[in-house]
Amino acid sequence: MLTKAKREFITFMMGADVLRFGEFVTKSGRKTPYFVNTGNYRTGAQIAALGDFYAALVHETLGDAFDCMFGPAYKGIPLATAAAGSLFRLYGVDKPFCFNRKERKDHGEGGDLIGYTPKDGDRVIIIEDVITAGTAVRETLPVLQGCGDVQVKDMFISVNRCEVGKEAGKTAVDEVRDCFGIQVHALVTVRDIREYLGESGMDAALLAAMDRYMSEYCVF
Repeated sequence: MLTKAKREFITFMMGADVLRFGEFVTKSGRKTPYFVNTGNYRTGAQIAALGDFYAALVHETLGDAFDCMFGPAYKGIPLATAAAGSLFRLYGVDKPFCFNRKERKDHGEGGDLIGYTPKDGDRVIIIEDVITAGTAVRETLPVLQGCGDVQVKDMFISVNRCEVGKEAGKTAVDEVRDCFGIQVHALVTVRDIREYLGESGMDAALLAAMDRYMSEYCVF
């Protein structure tokens, strides 16, 4: 269902040139009529608004029933930081955050993580942009679990592309849930984007391209 909040987020992404339409190729080699690049967020106003969107979803989903927010390097770093700030400012929920280094530091303070260090019993949530093959989860879970006996049950992303993953009939989001027990919560899905485009009277050729792509690669 395309809610007011979802419409606002899609409009926001388009305005920031993060959600783009045309001809693109994904990491998997698929030709796609739309692309999401959170690396295009570049202003203070944009990152503040983005944090608000994530914070609203986190608060609606979990309230304050978690202990730490983790942002996988690199794109997850500003997302987790902004979301943590917005959670406190909007809802009075003050939670620590952390993120990983791409390469382990062997001097100074050293270590794999920057910010809060999770400990035994902590419930950690992951803040990420999109999921393509669950690579970020596979790379960072060992880092988090190396800190102690932590629980990682929820992940929050911008867009669920609903695309088939490595296993036929399952999306990458399904695979993350089945392999790691992590429930993925998205601000919007590709269905929401397609509905928004239809309501907005977008070019018929783009709508047809979206329909073809979804029919070929998406699982609902």
